[in-house]
Amino acid sequence: MTTLDNRPNTALLVVDVQNGVVEDAHERDNVVANVAALVDKAREAEVPVVWVQHNGEGLAKGSPEWGLVPELTPSPSEPLVEKTYGDSFEDTTLESVLADLRVGHLVVSGAQTDACIRSTLHGAFVRGYDATLVSDAHTTDDRTQWGASPAAQVIAHTNLYWTHQTAPGRTAGTVATKEVAFKPGA
Repeated sequence: MTTLDNRPNTALLVVDVQNGVVEDAHERDNVVANVAALVDKAREAEVPVVWVQHNGEGLAKGSPEWGLVPELTPSPSEPLVEKTYGDSFEDTTLESVLADLRVGHLVVSGAQTDACIRSTLHGAFVRGYDATLVSDAHTTDDRTQWGASPAAQVIAHTNLYWTHQTAPGRTAGTVATKEVAFKPGA
C-alpha cells in the first residue's frame, strides 16, 4: 500500500553483498545462499532484481573487495546502482530505476545490517515505499570492539523493530526467505 502513485510492482533489492563487505560477516554462507534463493525466486516470478554496490574506503571500484561475491551473478538486464552513502537512495540512481520499473514495494536483503540495510530501509520508508526486510538474508560483521552488540543481536534487534515499523499509507515487516512468495509480474 505504498504512498507512491502508479507504483504497483515489487522489486528485490540486493544491497552490498560484496567480497570486502561480507568476508567476515555473521553466518556469511547461509545469508549469501538465502540471497541467491531470493534472486532465483524473483527471476522465476519476473520480479525485478536491483543490485546495489558500495564504492568507498576499502571498496575501490573495480577492486576484488568491491566485486559482488562469486555466488551471486547479476543478469545483464538487471539494474546495478552504485552508492557512496549508507542509504542506497542518497545521491544515486535508485529512485529513477525504481520509478521506471513502477516499483512501490521493496524486498530488502544484503549487508551491513547496522549500516546500509537500516539506512536503506528507512530511506525507502520515508520516501513512501513499502519495505519488507528478509529476516535471514541480511548480515553484519562483529563490531563489538567499538561498543556494538554482537552481530547476531544486531540482526535480531533489526528484525524485531522492523517487524513493528509503521507509518501512514505504508507497510513494513519482516519475512523469512522460505516465506517470500513473489507474485509473477508484480
